[in-house]
Amino acid sequence: MTLAERLAAALAHPPEPHAILLTGDLHDGDLAQDETLLEAAVLVAVTDRPEPGIILTRRTDSLRNHAGQIAFPGGRMDAGDRDAVATALREAHEEIGLSPADVQVIGPADRYRTVTGFAVTPVVGIVPADLVFVASPDEVAEVFEVPLAFLIDEAKHVEASVEWQGQERHYVEISWGDHRIWGATAAMIVNLARRMRWAL
Repeated sequence: MTLAERLAAALAHPPEPHAILLTGDLHDGDLAQDETLLEAAVLVAVTDRPEPGIILTRRTDSLRNHAGQIAFPGGRMDAGDRDAVATALREAHEEIGLSPADVQVIGPADRYRTVTGFAVTPVVGIVPADLVFVASPDEVAEVFEVPLAFLIDEAKHVEASVEWQGQERHYVEISWGDHRIWGATAAMIVNLARRMRWAL
């Protein structure tokens, strides 16, 4: 099967009962109520190479929210966006200069609800290998690629906890070199991994 066929098969596979979804078992804090959720989307850009990778960004340290964190390109849905795919493609173009024409969209994956009140839809797409990205200096400090096989390896998913505002918070952490991938990004990776492991 081609990479596109394998990814499509993975997305078509039912999520496991313990997937980190809107009412999942692991999250990045107390979850907002459904009626208060704001829609957002991120692009899970998979590179078309024999050993595929996933494109991630490091947010600038000057951002008001999520400064310095590792994230997928993406953000809040605008009124002009027709759906999550449009949001993910627009945000990826704004943040890393990725042309929508270079993305072969496979489809949406499992939505994830954050402590900040967003319902985030990961949109999986395939991009050519070795594209040159142009990071928006106001938002993105670095664009880098991590092998897909590494990210979906369950052994790399470390469950951790921290006490915050008097309660114990649980989250997943993935280390790649000097990068610490955690919170919503790591949780969405875990969900994708649970779908993709058997198909790749």
